[in-house]
Amino acid sequence: MTDMTWDIRNSDVRPTDPRRPGAPGLDLWQADAALHSEYVTVDGAEWLASASAFPRSVKALWSARPSAPSVLPCGTAFDVVNLPALFGRRMLERLWTAGPGCGPVALHHNRVLVFAEPGTADRLPSLLSWEEWGELVPRPLCHGAGDAVTVPPLVPDPPAASGTAEGDGEGGSARCASRWLVAPGVRDPWLPGAAVLLWACLRAARAEGTAPA
Repeated sequence: MTDMTWDIRNSDVRPTDPRRPGAPGLDLWQADAALHSEYVTVDGAEWLASASAFPRSVKALWSARPSAPSVLPCGTAFDVVNLPALFGRRMLERLWTAGPGCGPVALHHNRVLVFAEPGTADRLPSLLSWEEWGELVPRPLCHGAGDAVTVPPLVPDPPAASGTAEGDGEGGSARCASRWLVAPGVRDPWLPGAAVLLWACLRAARAEGTAPA
């Protein structure tokens, strides 16, 4: 597929190395343009489409409607860890301020969707159950093989966003119901695995005072 519509709007975006920690105090909720992009690059779209059994059909749909959300299966290109908004924000802050960073992240209906290594959906719940502090960590919803998730639009659609906005849970400001916090920017993004996300979950829980130090 050539002449993808969203590439024109994204021509100046340079994907950030997802393993590079952000500066302390980074507000991921605002998706600071210096580190993150809400626009999916052409390479990022190729990676997303590879999750489907029919990537050409998916890309054709995106070419016609780049500002529409879509549904993709999990378990091949990625799994998804689905977290409550506030806890998800705290977990992402730990990943970026202390490393190793993260891969693509989306916000969907006030839930944080962290794209993770395939297999994470099976491993992370068992790790949380096995550790003695697992009960003190809010249980994420893990989507793996056999599941599908809603993927935000490749590019934001301001007119649509203003009509379907909802509060972000922190300040009541209007936010699109489905948008990228860290959009896919490369064909082979680094994705956190179960061990990395377990580490981040525990530190986020300790920050809330719900887990022992």
